Amino acid sequence: MKTSIVLIGDSKGIILNNILLDKYHLEDRVEIVQEEGYFIIKPINKPRQNWDMAFTEMHKNGVDKLLIDAFFEDENWD
Repeated sequence: MKTSIVLIGDSKGIILNNILLDKYHLEDRVEIVQEEGYFIIKPINKPRQNWDMAFTEMHKNGVDKLLIDAFFEDENWD
């Protein structure tokens, strides 16, 4: 794909078409990495996105049990 560098205020930018934006899940912010003479445009990961819905679904299905006990039997609190 070829695109032009355009003037945006006092800066310059590039315009990406909607097909690329949708295909690579690029939204309002991206990360730009420079590697070996190239620029790489990456979506910003949101690793905890939708966790609330996942936890609600887990609770509904009864699979939100603790993997370890909240305390150990040999703990001495004195």
